[in-house]
Amino acid sequence: MEKSMKKYMPIFMLPTLFAFILGFIIPFVMGIGLSFCKFTTVTDAKFIGITNYVEALKDTVFRHSFWYTALFAITSLVVINVIAFVLAMALTQKIRGTNIFRTVFFMPNLIGGIVLGYIWQLIFNGILAKYETALALNEWFGFWGLIILVSWQQIGYMMIIYIAGLQSIPGDVIEAAQIDGANGLQRLWKVTIPMMMPSITICMFLSITNGFKLFDQNLSLTAGEPAKMSEMMALNIFNTFYGRTGWEGVGQAKAVLFFILVVTIGMIQLRITRSKEVQQ
Repeated sequence: MEKSMKKYMPIFMLPTLFAFILGFIIPFVMGIGLSFCKFTTVTDAKFIGITNYVEALKDTVFRHSFWYTALFAITSLVVINVIAFVLAMALTQKIRGTNIFRTVFFMPNLIGGIVLGYIWQLIFNGILAKYETALALNEWFGFWGLIILVSWQQIGYMMIIYIAGLQSIPGDVIEAAQIDGANGLQRLWKVTIPMMMPSITICMFLSITNGFKLFDQNLSLTAGEPAKMSEMMALNIFNTFYGRTGWEGVGQAKAVLFFILVVTIGMIQLRITRSKEVQQ
């Protein structure tokens, strides 16, 4: 069986590899090339050097979107993971109805971001209308609105990962810590959290990358904001590419910068968490 799998594996891999090259590698390489060109379509591209990158970095709205996105990613990382971990701890106790609670908390993750954005926009604007203001009139209303929306959507998903990590901890280890006289807080910091580092790594990586890549919720929740100060990086790139005539190359340059940023942050975060796993 193993010999047959090794023999025919390339045959089954080729269609997937071909689709990956055609659908991802080629457009990715073309996108990098177009970031150095002025164009309206891929057939009329004209090389202009790093002009697009210079214009992208000179764009004050783009620079604001970077800091806005970074602050959002860090805040959402803390809020989502702390609440998800607490819920996971609660729902791994011997209480009735844990499966129902897990399902209820996970369900928001199944709803599309665009739909969630418009639903929460109606909720927030309904509340803010009592104070004679609206979500689109203040960038920080949009910021905290996005934090609430994304937390409500993603906490249940991260909770499931944490529950899997908690259930993988051997009961004998916890019992041994209790026998040695460790109290609940000591067991949490000295036993539970170190043994859950793989789950924590996954959740932190997903949270930070999701925070930086957020697009559809930002598009729908903060739609109509005149100053565009609630734009995160992905939405700013979209609006630059499709909303500003003659700025297609600048939008492409922003997309390349965005890609480099997300990959760099992801690699740094993974390296830090893995080094902590080795130390522990």
